[in-house]
This record gives sequence, structure tokens and C-alpha cells, in this order.
Amino acid sequence: MKIPGHDEHRIFSVVPAPPPFGRWCAYASARKFEGSKPRGTHMPSSSFRLAVATRYAIAFAVCAQVFSPGIAQTQDPGAVVTSLPCRFGDAPPVPGPACLLVHQELGALPDEPVYWHIDEFADEASAQAARGTGGTVVTDYGKVWLFTVAGKTWHAKGGKHSATVGPLPVTKAASFSAEYVHSLFAPGMSAPIHKHSGPEGFYALDGDTCLEMPGGAHTGIGPGNHLVMPGGDPMLLMAIGKVPRRAFALILHDSKLPPTTRVGDWQPAGICKAKLEPADERGGDTSVSRKQTFGPTAP
Repeated sequence: MKIPGHDEHRIFSVVPAPPPFGRWCAYASARKFEGSKPRGTHMPSSSFRLAVATRYAIAFAVCAQVFSPGIAQTQDPGAVVTSLPCRFGDAPPVPGPACLLVHQELGALPDEPVYWHIDEFADEASAQAARGTGGTVVTDYGKVWLFTVAGKTWHAKGGKHSATVGPLPVTKAASFSAEYVHSLFAPGMSAPIHKHSGPEGFYALDGDTCLEMPGGAHTGIGPGNHLVMPGGDPMLLMAIGKVPRRAFALILHDSKLPPTTRVGDWQPAGICKAKLEPADERGGDTSVSRKQTFGPTAP
């Protein structure tokens, strides 16, 4: 189901760029096909040239997936985009592009600093019973969660409190929307460079977080780390550390504005990338999980 006001492009597409060996692999694979053209012909047909070009593109993509570490791909700078809705099915989630858990219209916010309250419940019924104004119930990572945007002193009735993230520096508006995002990144994976029209809060169940923006970077280490990013600034989100980063994000924005826009006029200085540990220090070769991660992604 398409969410009103949102297109179906992913901003959190993670696509590797091939190193020299990956480029050689693509070239060799395509040349093998190209060498199969009929002998005795001087000028290949247009259909054959199209087949060769297609073969190069496919080989390039496949080799990039097999031989490259995860880095972000920035495309369509300035495009308004958001994550695709999550579709987990019965299989447990694996590292890959982030997805939209739920979009919620909040209306007017309280006239006080607002926070993102995160509470865990035993079942959906008890979470729904505790849900108040500004609350949303989601199921993810095998648990039931109540997400609530409210003042600092708000508390859920029941459940187990996990975190209070904020304050969230919002600009006054008549009505606000919340985008709750599921994010599971292996160390080294990142999202394309982008910005939001409102603040973004991050909460990680496991793994380490690095947020780079103009002028520096912020890091969150270990289970339960959480950060806040103001709206309007370009940013790069990267998972660092030794274990996959299982996390949620909240984009809180003016309902009249698009939540997310790609950025093409800023490049990170590599602060987060410098914090990555070598693969052997992360517990060995991670090539198998990376091959599972990098499938076809939306443009």
C-alpha cells in the first residue's frame, strides 16, 4: 500500500562500489560473452551490441556485490524520497536497506520540549492499552514496542521503559508527522547522504552508531545508545564497531514538508569511516553476510 505523500524510492539503499578486482571481474565476465559473437563478421549487429552492453552492466553489478565492502551510494541529489514500507515476512530481518515501520500523523505538538519515549511490552494488547496521544505501537526485532512523542515527564502505564531520546529540536508548525524507521546495518554499511526537514532521533538496541555532518561527527557506543540530529543539516549515518547495528529512527517533521531529501553538494570528511575496525578485529571475514546483504535496490 502506498503511503499518501510519499513516493516509493528508497533513500537507505546500500550499494557497494567495486574495487579494482571487482571491475576486472565485470570486464572479464562481459568479454567472455562478447568473444562469443559469430566469426567472420566485421560489424556486430545492433542487437548483439545491446546484449554485450547489458552483459557488462549485469556483470559489473554482480561483481560489485561479491567483492566490495558496503559503502553508501548517493543518487538523484535533491530528490524527495523516503524508505519503502517494511515487509519482513516470516524470515528474521537481515542487514540491508532501512525501511519504514509506520507513518503517523501527530497533529499539534505539546507547547513544551518534546522527546521520543521508547517502551517495550509483552504483547500488542497491553501496548495498545497504554498508548496515548502521540503513541504508536510497532512490532519489530521479535518484540512489541510503544513509541510516543510527548513531553519529558510523560510515562507509559506498564511495560518496560527502554529510552527517552531528546529533546527533539522542532521548529514551530501547525501539524507534525512521525516516520518510524527500522535499520539493520552490518559494520561499515551506511545510508546515502541526505537531510531531513525536521529532527531525527536514533536508538540502537545493539551495535555502534556514527553520525557525520558538516563540522564533525557524533558516536553512540553499545546497546541502548541514542543520538539526535537537527533538521536541515546533511548527514551520513554509518554502523561502526564489531556487531550489526539493530536500531530504530524517528524523523519528526512539519506535515507540510517532505521528511527526507537527498544531498549532492556535501561530502563527508571520512570521520566515521576512520572509526571502522579492520575485518579481522570484527571477528573474521564478513564476506558471506555481505553477499546476503547486497541485493537489487530501488533507484
